[in-house]
This record gives sequence, C-alpha cells and structure tokens, in this order.
Amino acid sequence: GAWAPASCLCLRLLSTLLGRRRCCGFCRRPGEPPLDLGSIPWLGHALEFGRDAASFLARMKEKHGDIFTVSASGGRGVVPAAAGTWPGAWGELRARVSPWEPGSHAALARLRTLVHRDLQALTEAMFTNLRSVLLGDATEGASGWREVGLLDLCYGSLLRAGYLTLYGVEASPHTQESQAQDRAHSADVYHTFRQLDLMLPKLARGSLSVGCRSREWGKLGPATCSSPMLTVVLMDKPSQPAVTVGNGLLLLQGNTGPAAFWLLLFLLKNPEALAAVRGELERVLWRAEQPVSQMTTLPQKVLDNMPVLDSVLDETLRLTAAPFITREVVVDMAMPMADGREFSLRRGDRLLLFPFLSPQRDPDIYSDPETFKYDRFLNADGSEKRDFYKDGKRLKHPSVPWGAGHNQCLGRGYAVSSMKQFVVLVLTHCDLELIRADVEVPEFDLSRYGFGLMQPELDVPVRFRVRP
Repeated sequence: GAWAPASCLCLRLLSTLLGRRRCCGFCRRPGEPPLDLGSIPWLGHALEFGRDAASFLARMKEKHGDIFTVSASGGRGVVPAAAGTWPGAWGELRARVSPWEPGSHAALARLRTLVHRDLQALTEAMFTNLRSVLLGDATEGASGWREVGLLDLCYGSLLRAGYLTLYGVEASPHTQESQAQDRAHSADVYHTFRQLDLMLPKLARGSLSVGCRSREWGKLGPATCSSPMLTVVLMDKPSQPAVTVGNGLLLLQGNTGPAAFWLLLFLLKNPEALAAVRGELERVLWRAEQPVSQMTTLPQKVLDNMPVLDSVLDETLRLTAAPFITREVVVDMAMPMADGREFSLRRGDRLLLFPFLSPQRDPDIYSDPETFKYDRFLNADGSEKRDFYKDGKRLKHPSVPWGAGHNQCLGRGYAVSSMKQFVVLVLTHCDLELIRADVEVPEFDLSRYGFGLMQPELDVPVRFRVRP
C-alpha cells in the first residue's frame, strides 16, 4: 500500500547506518583496547557522557578495566582510566598526536613571557587590586556584617582584581575616586563575564547561536587600552578587544574564583584545618618586615613559605579540578603504557585523560579519597609531601590539576599566587562565617566536567565583614 515506499526507505536508511557502523571502524581490532559502542547508532554514549562524565567514565572503567574505547557522536575516545596505565612515553607520543592550540604559537609565547618574566610585577599589582576590590567594596557600603554568596565573593573579588591587573586601571594618580571607578567598572565586567561563564558548557558544545555568542563577548571590552599587559594577552586579535578580554579572563582567571570558593568552604567546615592555616599565617607574617595591615604587597618569599596553606590548596584542587586532557591521534600507532602493556590506536581516535578519577580520587593512591584532609600533602615534619605510590611505584604526577609536562597551565604561578593572596587577605583582614554551620557541601554542577575547576550547583550563604 501507500506505506510500502516509506517502509523500504526506512529499512534502507537503517541498513546504511548499520553498514556504516560496521565499515567505518566501529569494531575492535586485535591489539586495541576494549570497545563500547553504546546502544544508539552514531550517537553512541554522547548523551550519557554529556550528562555526567565522571559517573559514566567510572562505570566504563568498572565494566572494561583500566583502558577502554567509547563511541560518541561518530568518533572514538580512548580512555586510559587509571594513573598506572597512562602512556609511559609522552615524548614519543607528542609527534603522533595533535598539539593543544588555544591560540597561535606567537600568542602563547607572549603569554608565557607574561606569566614567567613578569610574575613578580603581576603578583604585586594583583595584591594592590585585591585590597582595593575586597576591602574597598566593604568600606564603601554599609559597615558591619553583609550576607553574600561565598562563590560570588570569591569569584567576583579574584576576577575583578585580575581584570584590573591584566587590562589596566584608571590613569595615575591613583586617587580614591579613580579606585572607586575601577571597582565600579570591574563589577560590571564581572557581572557580564559571569553570565558568559554560566553559558560556557553550551558555548563549548556549540548549542548557542553565533549571534548570542557575539553579543555576550561584545560586552567585555576593556576599560582602557593603556595597560602594557593588554598587548601581551591579545591572543593575536587586536581588532577584537572584547573577544580578547573574554579569552584572557577565561584563560587566566576562570578557575581561581571557584578554587578559592572550595578552599574557604573546606576551611569553614573543618575547624582544625582553619586553625592550622591561621596559625601558620600568624607565624609567617609575624616574621615579615612589616605588619600585615601596612603591607602594600606580599613578598614572594612569604607566599613561598606557607606549606600548610599549600597543602590545603593542593587537597582542594585534588578534590575539585576536573579538566579533560585530550589529543587527536594523527597516525596509526602503538601506544606504550606505563605498566608495560601496549595498545594500538587508529588515526582519528581521541585520547582522553581524566585525572579527576585517577590519580586524584584513586583509593589505591589516597586513603579516603573522597574526604578533605588538609594535611594530606604534608610530611610528619611539616614539609611538603610529594611521594605517592600506586602498586609500589612512585607516581610522577599524583595530582594533575594544572596538566603535566609541556601541557602544564602557563598561568599556574600567577594563579597560585593570586589565590593565596586572596585567602591571606580574607583571613587577616576580614571575618567570615557560614550562616548555617550545618550547611552541606554543595554538589557539583555536572555540566562543568572538562572545563577545569568544578563549580557548585548552588552557592553557599556566608556572613562577611572587614574588621575595623
């Protein structure tokens, strides 16, 4: 009848899909890792991966072991899911997998110069701007306690101060009026940036229209182009300053605020840890040349002499940093693993490392891996601990929040200094407490897996004031 041609067409389409599934490489060859195609042709596991990447990859690891291949959206992702199986010859692999290219090599070279050669200047400027933003906002408003969201406090303070550090402040002389203008403008930038940041997962997955993306980027133009830092982070797009500012803030400031949020929340929920950090700050700052209230900068030697705070930061990043480290295989190759095994990879495969599951939450490496332990990265004598083992072998990278080797985050030193400066300012100049002492640590926003630091599903209300 009338349905016969339609039925034939559907059967032909289904046959084409299944045939393509067979002939386009969606089958396991000898020497390759276990392959899981999922139940939906072509789409594979894309929906599950997008909903909750960590739970999906943990389930695949339990099903297939420490290395496996999954199909998603017509592609193949090869996942070494345990630290002991990570490729053991990255130097050899680098010639056979695609490089990481967030911008041109020239832009990266300029950025590397900025965060290494000029780190001291950046650190000093950041401290000045943090003081202005964090303490100036409070003195401008009503005195006494304010109720704020902890994420909003941390993210806003660090991003606004970072914006002023990287893109310049009002011209000299720096008066109270010019600093007030900087605070007002940086608050507007943060508000717009936060709207863009909340859309980042959709932006990355291409589910926002081009017009919407252009409108949001267009709101992030710099207050002034007078900053010498601006030409360094233009990312080779001097004709697109708004896009440039958005890229620079995402690259250098997009994770420090969420990291500071988790760090301070863990301290507020763990009185022993908070007391240990406060005690260290008292000892370190007591030996400093100036009282902390008179410091216009925190010397690098002071920032580098805080092993307890360093351990708290490392533990915070271990629990909350969840980037994807991906590379495309550009030639058929054999990949040697750290444990001595070898697997075949095909041209076009995507190699995906997810250190959030292993090493960072691996029970074979860390006892009670889901639990915050402020002294996990301290030796018994109080020195920094870096020796962690799996199956009797010392791990080169027991935690990978910043990437590793040649792919390590270029702005790591600047980010660490910024977060430590912020925490020091909060703990020495401010009072901060949870509105509800029994508040639960919020769940992760699951859409943020792969983008760096996880963000909470809900903000945590706190009371905050600058001490008289």
